[in-house]
Amino acid sequence: MCRFLAWTGAPRFLDELVLDQKQSLVEQSRNALIGKTPINADGFGLAWYGDHGDRSTPCLYKDTHPAWSDPNLKQLAQHIKSRLFLAHVRASTGMATSRNNCHPFAFDNWCFMHNGQAGGHELFRQKLEMLIPTELYGSRFGATESEAIFLIALGHGLQTDPIGAMARAVAEVEALAEAHGQIPFMRFAACWSDGKRLFAARMASDRFAPSLYVCTCATGHIISSEPLDDGPEKWVEIKAGTAIEVTPDKIIHHAFTADSTVTPDAA
Repeated sequence: MCRFLAWTGAPRFLDELVLDQKQSLVEQSRNALIGKTPINADGFGLAWYGDHGDRSTPCLYKDTHPAWSDPNLKQLAQHIKSRLFLAHVRASTGMATSRNNCHPFAFDNWCFMHNGQAGGHELFRQKLEMLIPTELYGSRFGATESEAIFLIALGHGLQTDPIGAMARAVAEVEALAEAHGQIPFMRFAACWSDGKRLFAARMASDRFAPSLYVCTCATGHIISSEPLDDGPEKWVEIKAGTAIEVTPDKIIHHAFTADSTVTPDAA
């Protein structure tokens, strides 16, 4: 499906994680060691936050090339230093390879990236669109269920309840897939941020939740779809059904499960 990583902590250059690790994100784009697809070549994206208080929105760079073949990615990653950034390489589960379908997605000060799928998304696309609040629909630029989940979560109150709102959005989409789609109804590993805190969660409607790890080092924390180096003792797998809230100095664990009270439209 996809691979991603995120950093929060002391400012560091993006290339230190995106390019320079043994199993860097660019290496994962052409040779992922964990997951369903070893090749993730349907586009890539970066989102990073600066330290200017009057500019709280993330800066995005996205393109449809494979990450390993884009010279601009290497240039940007070598010269941009950030205290909080997200990076993603995409393997499409059905939607077109286009810039608008590349992650991360952003709205105001929030950004979001996802690895997973809602099974049979093409069978309930119209119903999914209807879950996006009207006031947010103008920010629906692509066609993926990932972007839809993000906008639905914003409608559920992501700004004030970052984990609960995301869980409610995932539950709604999972219920739609169960009613109108096909198995697996939901596989979800994701990372999102408001520019100050970093959140991540992992769950699935079956036993196969997409991989997700966290690593704590001296200057901050890395979240990644798979370990970036050969030090497995540093990498802790995030358990399925769990969300984490990460600040530069601590990690808080939360339960992350679908709300069984969500009732899909039976029409």
